[in-house]
Amino acid sequence: MKLTIARLTLVALLLLAVALAAGAQGPRRLGYLSGNPPSDTRDALAGFRTKLRELGYVEGDNLTIDLRYANGRYELLPDLAAALVRLKVDLIFSYGTPGSLAAKSTTSTIPIVFSGVADPLGVGLVSTVARPGANVTGVMSNNPEMTAKRMSLLKEIVPSAARVAVLTNPDFKPTANMLRETTLAARSLGMELQVVEARTRQEIAAAFEAMSAAKANAVAVLVDPMFIAERQRIAELAMRSRIPAIYHLRQFVEVGGLISYGVDYLEAFQQAAVLVEKILKGAKPADLPVEQPWRFALVINLKTARALGLTIPPSLVLRADHVVE
Repeated sequence: MKLTIARLTLVALLLLAVALAAGAQGPRRLGYLSGNPPSDTRDALAGFRTKLRELGYVEGDNLTIDLRYANGRYELLPDLAAALVRLKVDLIFSYGTPGSLAAKSTTSTIPIVFSGVADPLGVGLVSTVARPGANVTGVMSNNPEMTAKRMSLLKEIVPSAARVAVLTNPDFKPTANMLRETTLAARSLGMELQVVEARTRQEIAAAFEAMSAAKANAVAVLVDPMFIAERQRIAELAMRSRIPAIYHLRQFVEVGGLISYGVDYLEAFQQAAVLVEKILKGAKPADLPVEQPWRFALVINLKTARALGLTIPPSLVLRADHVVE
């Protein structure tokens, strides 16, 4: 009997110690850093908050999130990252390559979880994907297989496409690797590539003029933060030029783009929230492998297809995760 009481007392003391430790930890403070406007990730960020709430972190109760946006002015990112560091946030959640690089350059001690980074190894965010090292980990948004898949989908939609343009921003660090993979995929499909560059928003219209002049049958728009911010204009120029285009984000299709295949950022932000929770509970970013997205989404805009005079194969429509009528 005495032994049972002693054991119960020990269990009670252990539970009390855990409760006191949790209480001593207090509310957690996160910083969110993005180079893009709030509208680019509004829905995804809502999903991030929802997932954190499911994991026990509720804004206004035991969680505060400080938001910082550069609105496309990437030169502001270092100062915005420094402002989050001054707030002594427990962790920085960064969206996109520019924001994530700015966060890493600003602090080597505060944990960083990224999302929306196409090539974290290539741009120097992590040492390896399996063991990131330092204070950074996250969810990557692209891989070589994705590039090949998009080119294959473009060929499926436009079987006669022999000359395909590729819209790139050479100033974006992951572009070189993505272009190399695109070239290999095009070669295997018997396509000739026309590489068209646009470093600024002012150069996008001229890029589409160059595609039209070269009689491109289709265009693959590579991953780039500036292209995301200019997605409506790009979709409109593709339509005006009557060039079928494939993108990496469904947001392009939602504003009139033809087709996208890539990460679903709503899910990717929820996936990142799981990493955030692990770190807040004591895990080290250096020990958490960079993750591939839970799944990739195929989105098709049939209204745009009809306007371009294209017939999307029924088998492809059936495979789509979402169809815009």
